[in-house]
Amino acid sequence: MDEPLQMIGLDIIAREQAVRIVAVDWAAFVPEEAKRLRALGVETGAIVSVAHRGIFAGRDPLALRIGRMVVAVRRVHAQAISVVHEGGPRS
Repeated sequence: MDEPLQMIGLDIIAREQAVRIVAVDWAAFVPEEAKRLRALGVETGAIVSVAHRGIFAGRDPLALRIGRMVVAVRRVHAQAISVVHEGGPRS
């Protein structure tokens, strides 16, 4: 019997830990930001990791590794992206 997926916000995962995006609250983004992130590969099913956290208050921005690219996102946007640990059951 499969255990239920435990979704967490992308903003709290450990650095360099591979996770799979399972949901994105696109309403949290302005349309231009959503379009840019989709074009860069931020979408359901993508495998991502946090490559670096910023040094400013709130540890902003986060550098996400998506494939061979590194994309900077604000923490508020990372909170709108739900992920599961890679290696868990696939949907």
